[in-house]
Amino acid sequence: MLSSRFDPQRNAFDVLRLLFATVVGITHGIGIHTGSQPSWGNTLLGDIGLDGFFILSGFLVARSFLRLDSPLRYVWHRFLRIMPGFWACLLVVAFVAAPIAALLRGDPAGLAFTGAPSALRYVLANSGLLVLQYDIASILEGTPEGVSFNGALWTLFFEAGCYALVLALGVLGVLRRRRWVVLALAGGCALLTILQEAGVDILVNDRVLRLGFVFVLGMLGYLFADRIVARADLLLIAVALVGVSLFLFEDYRVLGAAPLAYVFVWFGAWQRLSWSMRHDLSYGVYIYHWPMHQVLNLTALAALPTALFVTVGLLSTVPVAAASWFLVERRAMRWKHADVPARIRRRREPAEPAAATR
Repeated sequence: MLSSRFDPQRNAFDVLRLLFATVVGITHGIGIHTGSQPSWGNTLLGDIGLDGFFILSGFLVARSFLRLDSPLRYVWHRFLRIMPGFWACLLVVAFVAAPIAALLRGDPAGLAFTGAPSALRYVLANSGLLVLQYDIASILEGTPEGVSFNGALWTLFFEAGCYALVLALGVLGVLRRRRWVVLALAGGCALLTILQEAGVDILVNDRVLRLGFVFVLGMLGYLFADRIVARADLLLIAVALVGVSLFLFEDYRVLGAAPLAYVFVWFGAWQRLSWSMRHDLSYGVYIYHWPMHQVLNLTALAALPTALFVTVGLLSTVPVAAASWFLVERRAMRWKHADVPARIRRRREPAEPAAATR
């Protein structure tokens, strides 16, 4: 069973997260350079990587809530994992990337702050995690991917929404005593996805349905790990179903969402692929690859072949991601177990393993 296969200390979730960040970075880099992103069948390749992020997040965040056994600590841990790095990214884009981009386009660096919408407004408008402003002073106008300085950040608001879903289900006792409710929720998402594929107006935001569906499937992977059989023949069947879905449906999740979740959780729990990284760069790679590629596309590097341009962009992102980890993320995570008043503290927990920090 998956429960006996998964070892919190020896697993491949770190490896998969970095892989998914790289896949998303590659597809966005191609789009920034050429104006179009690669796809498998009817699905963008980057969507597979993003769905992978949410599947693994569902698995690990459900585990985190149940292990902490404290709603307040859960919220605090989730806040520290996502918000400090996000805020730092907003500042870097506004006060570093935008002025440099302005200079590269032949404008004064101050245009980022005097033009409309300004870099300062970019920080303030987006600081609540919901990205309301992508443009800064129209500096990137006319580029292949348009005026957006960081088109990857929109997903973080939906991830936080999924964290809130886990919190609500956990407080209601669903995660411990009524696992079938989560199974029913996944079934409802599957039904809405089928209806949407059939052309029915379901009055549900497409992004909410898409990301919520795969996140809930990841939750099921953890909640029902004692009943999920982890076998190589089932893995091959799941891979085949995903492949068929990618080319058969406009939205591969009609048939392929659950098999894809099985594939990613199967590999995540595979101890032979275990590589627990002390320094997790996946978040930094994810939030910085877009502005890095946008800025490089304004330089002479834009003349490079797409494959080489994307490679240079990703390699250039690594030191920025490392700086994000060492200077912001890791320091913020040191506050995970900061003391809180006894009247609201359930108990202090040991440090979470690296695999559960996303």
